[in-house]
Amino acid sequence: MNISVDRLTAGCILTEDVFSMTNRPIITSKTVLTDEHIDILKSFQIKKVEIENTQIDGNLLDNLEETDFAGIKKIEASFFDKFLHAVNQYKKEFRSWQSGIPLSIPAVRAILLPLLENLEQYSKEVFSLYHLSNKQEYIYQHSVAVGVISALIAKRMDYSKGDIVQIAMAGCLSDAGMSKIPSSLIIKEEPLTEEEFEEVKKHTSYSLQMLPEHTLLKKETRLAILQHHERLDGSGYPLGNGDSKIHPYAKIIAVSDTFHAMTSQRLYRSKQSPFKVLERLQQDYFGKFDHVVLKALSSSIIQYTIGSTVRLSNGQKAEIVFIEGKTATRPLVKITEDQLLLDLEKNRHLYIEEILQNS
Repeated sequence: MNISVDRLTAGCILTEDVFSMTNRPIITSKTVLTDEHIDILKSFQIKKVEIENTQIDGNLLDNLEETDFAGIKKIEASFFDKFLHAVNQYKKEFRSWQSGIPLSIPAVRAILLPLLENLEQYSKEVFSLYHLSNKQEYIYQHSVAVGVISALIAKRMDYSKGDIVQIAMAGCLSDAGMSKIPSSLIIKEEPLTEEEFEEVKKHTSYSLQMLPEHTLLKKETRLAILQHHERLDGSGYPLGNGDSKIHPYAKIIAVSDTFHAMTSQRLYRSKQSPFKVLERLQQDYFGKFDHVVLKALSSSIIQYTIGSTVRLSNGQKAEIVFIEGKTATRPLVKITEDQLLLDLEKNRHLYIEEILQNS
């Protein structure tokens, strides 16, 4: 949607880069605008920008509504619109759990299902969700995102449609128990103390306890919710189970949960590029996560081909020239601005921030 800068408010989300007589954007696509961003746009005398139909809080903007020839209001929803709407609905459910209202399996399923339709065609958008990460909304965004990312990984691993829905449900409900954790710990802006972390770790058991008996949720799904913080080397919780005792669903959610957490902006930590996080999961966390699940995550993220346009961590745009299979996150690229070749494997201070275009 094209809108005047004078009508922007904090929480609007850019859908296109904003330039001003420069080769590099002054503000990049997917940025969640703050008052400071809006002041920058005005100082550069930018008149109009393209934004999402939905604000970061999940609310539709008043001027998005269009009418067809029959006079019926019609809104074209993007994947980001659907995601933010789902987060807003989940937020209502989460707050109801905090007040003591029982968890409704059908309600959570209804929130997730619209996001699972034709999911694979939206994989690029799924792995751009980190742009929308918001400190105050993290707990709600995380649950919905983990459900969606888990479903995409499961699809890549050739799970059946029914299993994919169950895995998505497990991912989304894995942090339901956080509603029983003191709010002061959820919104704390500094890293948790050891004692506080022990309290937060109880959320896996709380999540399981909150689940009512329902035909829409399988026993395996319940087990995965309990086990999503277990690690293959036995270093996880709540039981310290090793590889053979962890359900396959839980292995998927463990990767999705960690991946989204590391890419998201937290109260005490900045967000990181999905490509940088993928490298860390494969190298720094070796032995903790299932390599088949990591491979499925990798193949979902790294869908660029030779000729694709990417943005690097320094803001420059580049074209993929050559991809080496073993180091797919660090291909040879050609910088758009000066046409110089750059090997990301040899320039490890730089990394791919995101894919801008697929050929």
